[in-house]
Amino acid sequence: MISVPKGTKDVLPQESYKWQYIENAARKVAKTFGAAEIRTPTFEHTEVFLRGVGETTDIVNKEMYTFLDKGGRSITLKPEGTAGVARAFVDNGLFSSALPSKLFYITQCFRYERPQAGRLREFHQFGIEFLGASDANIDAEVILLADSFLKEVGINNVTLYINSIGCKECRKKYQQALIEYLGKNAEDLCPLCKDRLAKNPLRVLDCKNDDCKKITAGAPKILDYICDDCSKHFEKVKRLLTVAGVDYKVDAGIVRGLDYYTRTVFEFVSNNIGAQGTVCGGGRYDGLIAELGGNDVPGIGFAVGIERILMLLENTGVEIPNPDKVKVYLAPMGEKEAEKAFELASLLRARGVAADFDHMGRGIKAQFKYADKIGVRYVAVIGSDELNNGAVKLKDMTDGKEEILKFSELVNKEF
Repeated sequence: MISVPKGTKDVLPQESYKWQYIENAARKVAKTFGAAEIRTPTFEHTEVFLRGVGETTDIVNKEMYTFLDKGGRSITLKPEGTAGVARAFVDNGLFSSALPSKLFYITQCFRYERPQAGRLREFHQFGIEFLGASDANIDAEVILLADSFLKEVGINNVTLYINSIGCKECRKKYQQALIEYLGKNAEDLCPLCKDRLAKNPLRVLDCKNDDCKKITAGAPKILDYICDDCSKHFEKVKRLLTVAGVDYKVDAGIVRGLDYYTRTVFEFVSNNIGAQGTVCGGGRYDGLIAELGGNDVPGIGFAVGIERILMLLENTGVEIPNPDKVKVYLAPMGEKEAEKAFELASLLRARGVAADFDHMGRGIKAQFKYADKIGVRYVAVIGSDELNNGAVKLKDMTDGKEEILKFSELVNKEF
């Protein structure tokens, strides 16, 4: 027997309605904020992620699925959504369209890492990318969108943490102070962070190693180094979140795991999904479009892991409504009756009513048992008497009530 690859998961019919619920909520909320869907390829030229995500990140260094295609080109399965959207924005000249360009996506991503609760090698994200606006009001709007989505699916027990990591200019001063501080403790850093210290010292702040976390707890805070413009920007973000009724906490330790972030960064965190507590994360990335060869267009966005959302809903006891798979099941009691069941099912389906009938030659008791097992609301029995009378005996499976309906009445009934 060939099993599913490690770090991947089959979504079976008895679970797929939960995914559809999350995806429908994502589309609904995104559209209320004026966002339109974008779909980018499953794989990109590797350079998109080297330049976009950053060569010093764990994703690029350790986690990407990269291979040479038959033409010798380096191709990577996308490990996240933003870089691909930015590439599409440049590639298709969207900077000449009406700005801001408000985009959302629901996509598969791939990272080679140790599978654990809420983290797979193939996973799915709902993401938002708003491109073209630099004002703090769009930062607050994107955060509000994330908050609205979480509430829409039934998640209320999360904490929003926000921070500003400044622009490139004010971050230079901070990096120098951080290097001086970390340099005094370099021997106690993990091997990876010793390398990060030379290449990208901000990455050390994102390390999950306990020894490194103890060291960085006393590190200089970036909010003490951001310039006046970045400080005013961050203050406006906080002010607008308060106006919108979104609770938040400032956490100067948030830097996010990707190199393209500038200024506002944020995370929604839960204590109900184990060690991997971040449910949603994002921030501003004003230099990314230019880095990929486009105009100097600012952007901000976030991504939500759908698997983590589902796990959080399960852990907190939130029930996802399961819509009826089949509304009407036609139960024939003979060959002629089966032909009539086929006809009636076709007519019901043409009206948009989910209908089915027996395909297995089961007896009537077995048909009722099957209908109950698949969660049917109504069973319409067609025996010889019903066929001669041009009617069905319709049973409501929720309360057991029965009624006789003419074929035309069944087909036109509002279910």
